[in-house]
Amino acid sequence: MKGRKLRMGMIGGGQGSFIGEVHRLAANLDGQIELVCGAFSSKPEVSRASGQALFLPEERCYATYAEMIEKEAGLPDGERMDFVSIVTPNHVHFEPTQLALEAGFPVILDKPMCFDFDEALQMQEIIERTRLPFALTHTYTGYPMVKQAKSMVKEGALGKIKKINVEYPQGWLSEKLEDTGAKQAAWRTDPKRSGKSGCFGDIGTHAANMAEYVTGLKITSVLSRLKTVVEGRLLDDDADVLLEFEGGTHGLLSASQVSTGEENGIKIRIYGEKGGLEWRQEDNNSLAVTMLGQPKQILRAGGNNAYLSEMALAACRVPAGHPEGYLEAFANIYKNFVRSIRAHAAGQSLDFTIYDYPGIEDGVRGMALIDAMVASTEGGNVWTDVAVK
Repeated sequence: MKGRKLRMGMIGGGQGSFIGEVHRLAANLDGQIELVCGAFSSKPEVSRASGQALFLPEERCYATYAEMIEKEAGLPDGERMDFVSIVTPNHVHFEPTQLALEAGFPVILDKPMCFDFDEALQMQEIIERTRLPFALTHTYTGYPMVKQAKSMVKEGALGKIKKINVEYPQGWLSEKLEDTGAKQAAWRTDPKRSGKSGCFGDIGTHAANMAEYVTGLKITSVLSRLKTVVEGRLLDDDADVLLEFEGGTHGLLSASQVSTGEENGIKIRIYGEKGGLEWRQEDNNSLAVTMLGQPKQILRAGGNNAYLSEMALAACRVPAGHPEGYLEAFANIYKNFVRSIRAHAAGQSLDFTIYDYPGIEDGVRGMALIDAMVASTEGGNVWTDVAVK
């Protein structure tokens, strides 16, 4: 793999897909990856048309993901794909991941990890057995100032953490778009494709992952109220949750796709004995620091800001004052995943204290949290333990 780009195959992400294009842009940003093949749709004709629009050879625009994995595995080392990016709806996560890993291909997978908790445990077993790199695209962990917040908490700048508040409001499902033919709304609100939760599974898992990633504390139990606000919708579109973390820390999580007028307002506030931190995506290059008895400080992203942690600086591409955003955060996951694949191929290990990315543990915990949230709501809004620690 030395001296060349890594060759990526893609499953899903064909014409009409939002997240597929985001993955391709992120993968391309650092010049480390080239897309060489794909099975872009469950419809062979759409897969072929999607691949042709991306200027791929006709013979590498596959009708099915099973065909892609089998034929790519049979190609010589100098031609076949090096890893697979899977960007399908939730119910088509497990099988292609299993096939890819068992054929020897590392996988980067869109979240949530799979359809249900049982699939998550099976996937964990496969990854532990194959020992191949695996990444999950919890995008927001890729932002430089989220990594700065994580570093500050880890170094003890805030002291013992007392309270964690995280929220993710959206408004795009305030109307019943799934009845209008809107593809993105249709599968996310369909329990046969999305799983047992809509809003929490889609964006609440991002919020929970953010809380655990920045603080290093695991959520141990929840008291949730998952609600379906839009009449006739089959899955929850709003969630309010009380959280208990290990060590006795408590917090709040709010996720909503019916917060009319909101865009993608994920935000986290952390309060410790010595001070607090606040980060929000809509001003993602800033991190507010409020130390006890001191005026508020605003730390800024930028590769020339020497006060940032090594982890945060490694995620910056440009000097201060040149904004970076969502695509760059997404690309940081791909960049570190590529580092991991190269290290694995060389028999080396990656320094995760600097070049981290979400993986199998995050995925299993996300699915366990979905189960706990649904159980808590269905049980009458009662405290419910999370199945994995």
